Amino acid sequence: MEVPARIVWVGSSKRDLTSFPSPVRIVIGHGLYVAQLGELPEKAKPLKGFKGAGVVEIMDDHDGDTYRAVYTVRFRSYVFVLHVFQKKSKTGVATPKRDMELIRKRLADAEVLFRELSHKETRSA
Repeated sequence: MEVPARIVWVGSSKRDLTSFPSPVRIVIGHGLYVAQLGELPEKAKPLKGFKGAGVVEIMDDHDGDTYRAVYTVRFRSYVFVLHVFQKKSKTGVATPKRDMELIRKRLADAEVLFRELSHKETRSA
């Protein structure tokens, strides 16, 4: 059996997820586990605006609200959870600009974290 990729929570993503309703946490948690196994979760799709970066969003609706978790599998052996949020806008399906900017920043942060984690693994091997 293949070892699941490690989850790395970037910024406030884990704390934000814990504030979601239980059914949403279950859907997103299961989706992230599927991503750890190297597969695309059922309620997931590539996030527009990140060509080739392996940035994916899991979406779930609950009581009329939409919840999203954005992660990347760009870095081998890791799933970096970049942003978890409730979509506030009731118009349109596009991810709000503020959230897209935060995702871009956290993707850059994830790249730095990945280099640090890889360096530690190399030194301890």
